[in-house]
Amino acid sequence: MGSFRRWLRIGALAGSLLCCLLPHLLWRALGRPSPWPRRFLALAARGVGARVRIEGRPASGNLFILANHLSWIDILALGGATGAAFVSHDGVAGWPVIGWLAAQNSTLFVARERRGALAGQIDALRAAMAGHQPVALFPEGTTGDGTALLPFKPSLLAVLMSPPCPVIVQPVHIDYGAATTDIAWVGEEPAGTNASRVLARPGRLDVTLRFLEPFDPSACADRKEIATLARDRIAASIALHQRPSAPALPPV
Repeated sequence: MGSFRRWLRIGALAGSLLCCLLPHLLWRALGRPSPWPRRFLALAARGVGARVRIEGRPASGNLFILANHLSWIDILALGGATGAAFVSHDGVAGWPVIGWLAAQNSTLFVARERRGALAGQIDALRAAMAGHQPVALFPEGTTGDGTALLPFKPSLLAVLMSPPCPVIVQPVHIDYGAATTDIAWVGEEPAGTNASRVLARPGRLDVTLRFLEPFDPSACADRKEIATLARDRIAASIALHQRPSAPALPPV
């Protein structure tokens, strides 16, 4: 049954892509902003078995989202709910099909480990923000297991100290409930292995996106304070909604 579920969900993903690809290309050919990447992400989330529930409300205006990161499904769920463009490591750009699809949603690819590249990456991020599409960043820099929130890397948050337009930062807590440890992508598990395992799992996958209290980054002294404030709010939400059987979170 696991193999059957896997292929059924792969078929649903392919169907979602076929439904959205042609109208997206038409919108692009006409020079119009395309709503189809967001629609594709929402359909793809359902196709892999996710059922997304939203708590709170996305802030209005130019929005910069900071979220915890557990799985590649985060992108489907959060992108489908907000239409956000994501900041991703540059290795994804070379993935067959996935890299091209990410580019269609205005993904900003950054080389996290390349010395001397930060200034150019911040300039590229500033240009992306000027397009008024919500931007989402996973400041942990990698996926976690859901039991401990990793430190937030503040380097790219320097863009919020001199943004191209007024912007609001909103922390988002992504919560898979009891399925968290089952779907989390951690350690050295290859991408294909993780995708195969998640696509084969039985039942639906409940995902809650908790939009927490937003804040104005201009009120913060520096990028580290932005990272700390966002992390504190997500950590508090994780602690509040933590299952009784889950290990306690470490102090923030």
